[in-house]
Amino acid sequence: MFIAIISALIVSIDAFFIGLSLGLQKRCKFLYLFIINTVLLGLCVVGFFVAERIYDQIPFEPDYVVGFAFVTLGLWTILQYFMLSHKKHLEDSDYKEPTSIKSIVIIGAVMSIEAMLITMGLVFIFLPQSFFVIALTVWAAHFGYSALSFCLARSKYAARISVKLSHIISGAALIAYGLMTLFLEL
Repeated sequence: MFIAIISALIVSIDAFFIGLSLGLQKRCKFLYLFIINTVLLGLCVVGFFVAERIYDQIPFEPDYVVGFAFVTLGLWTILQYFMLSHKKHLEDSDYKEPTSIKSIVIIGAVMSIEAMLITMGLVFIFLPQSFFVIALTVWAAHFGYSALSFCLARSKYAARISVKLSHIISGAALIAYGLMTLFLEL
């Protein structure tokens, strides 16, 4: 169980960069991050119970599903940001950084789905010794990392980091975890 908890803490590190990207957006409030993490908790619980039910029904190694899902989420996070920023740049010559509520909701949805997939992946890896504490650890790690980085982003030192860089790092962390899952299985 200790290894499962450590794994949940390690694979949730991308939440740090998601919190950073949200903290750098002026329109994003800590309340939004709290709401995102409340939804995330629910999806972690759902992911835990779904993973237990479907594990035996997957005809191939479930780590492949988890790996490809993370690579896809990471690529989608990066591409979505660039498409949104390119669209805003074309519409407005005084372009700053995208700070729309829509982008905050999309980031929250990606973070929540990613946390559910982390929970499912850890349950797949540690079955039959999976414990409910995996879902709670993934949630706590996401909330802790994202809240810490959100607060750091609001400090005067982190204000120099661009939102673009934090989105790219967040997406790259998802891709790296997906590739790690795939290559460890191969």
